[in-house]
Amino acid sequence: MSPRIGLDLPTIIQKAAELADENGLESVTLASLSQKLGIRSPSLYNHVDGLSGLKEKLALYGLKNLHDRLLRAVAGRSGDDAVFAIGLAYIGFAREHPGLYEATLPAQQTEDAELIKVSEELIQLIITVMDYAYKMKQEDTIHLVRGFRSFMHGFATLERSGGFGLPVNLDESIQVVLKVYLAGIREQFRS
Repeated sequence: MSPRIGLDLPTIIQKAAELADENGLESVTLASLSQKLGIRSPSLYNHVDGLSGLKEKLALYGLKNLHDRLLRAVAGRSGDDAVFAIGLAYIGFAREHPGLYEATLPAQQTEDAELIKVSEELIQLIITVMDYAYKMKQEDTIHLVRGFRSFMHGFATLERSGGFGLPVNLDESIQVVLKVYLAGIREQFRS
């Protein structure tokens, strides 16, 4: 069976991302996606290898978009300013694309070479920014990148699930915690 005219993988993935952002990642099924596209479910098999294949493509799309957003955020910046910009860009991406962000999380347990490559590029971008900003030993940089990612992911996940119930502005919370985190790095690793 040949693919439907006008239906291509980028269109399918874009619609799947929209569906995930609107209703959550669990809402992305072949049936719901085919309904959104106005096609029959079997037509999707011309482009993706079932639901697992679709979710891998969605993860790849999400990681590439997140990487591009972080890269744009650090352009022309360095030091604390660059790390701060990455943090805000990361949270912004998770807020604007909650379902797509969720799709990127299983990418850490994949065997797909392209997904692994893009995941590594994303981590390397953060490592490079931190290494350039603070000039530490590689092991220290990795520790700090792990902490940074844990903070960003934890904040994004708690915010998405309604875990911040206290009446304090969340944007201010991000700003304060990032400032304290960066001050801690400068204090711990000052030359």
